[in-house]
Amino acid sequence: MTISKLNIQITVFGRVHGVGYRYSALHKARELSITGFVKNQYDGTVFIEAEGQEENLDQFILWCQQGPSFARVEKLSKTIGTLKGYSSFSVKP
Repeated sequence: MTISKLNIQITVFGRVHGVGYRYSALHKARELSITGFVKNQYDGTVFIEAEGQEENLDQFILWCQQGPSFARVEKLSKTIGTLKGYSSFSVKP
């Protein structure tokens, strides 16, 4: 049985800049063997492209809905994307 990977694109809305959201997401993604990236957007949101096993992505999404302790997530949107084959998870400026 082959375990397939998925690609999801997540946008996180709320107080998510200046609260350590990206680096906390990096830590959580690595913990869950998720690859991709996280970056701040000019509109005040955080964008995440994540690839991994569905079960791990589900856990990651649950974490993203809360974020680190100083974040205040108001809303999260997600879409299924096309696999890109990332080898690691990184923080983009």
